[in-house]
Amino acid sequence: MSARGKARKRALDVLYESDLRGVGAQATLDYRTELARIPASEQPPLNDYTGVLVQGVIEHWYRIDQLITEYSDGWTIERMPPVDRALLRIALYELLWSDDVPPAVVIDEAVELAKSLSTDESPRFVNGLLGRILRDSEQADLRFAAQD
Repeated sequence: MSARGKARKRALDVLYESDLRGVGAQATLDYRTELARIPASEQPPLNDYTGVLVQGVIEHWYRIDQLITEYSDGWTIERMPPVDRALLRIALYELLWSDDVPPAVVIDEAVELAKSLSTDESPRFVNGLLGRILRDSEQADLRFAAQD
């Protein structure tokens, strides 16, 4: 797994843990960063890109969740497996607000993580939702909510 792939997995761990514990993602990121500094903890240090991803998701959380809600036919965010929520949040941040990762790589990495960490239906769901958002983002800037 590439360094960025490992960073995505660690960002997923942070967002997933935050979701399950009901605490903010920044608090979990800070805790994991501090824990990694303690030699006896045996926690590997967080890659800088992990922090970039988690902080990017935090910064755009509201809009990311709007898009997930809008594009997930028949599913509410609350009904989604927590892993899928975290994966989609990270991938949408990278697709819409990060210019240094090709969209195909973002989607492929998200699908691969879904295959290894989530339900049997998750890879197809993640791929379809991200694919639709990518297609629409090529026609309109989805980073901002439409004005009424």
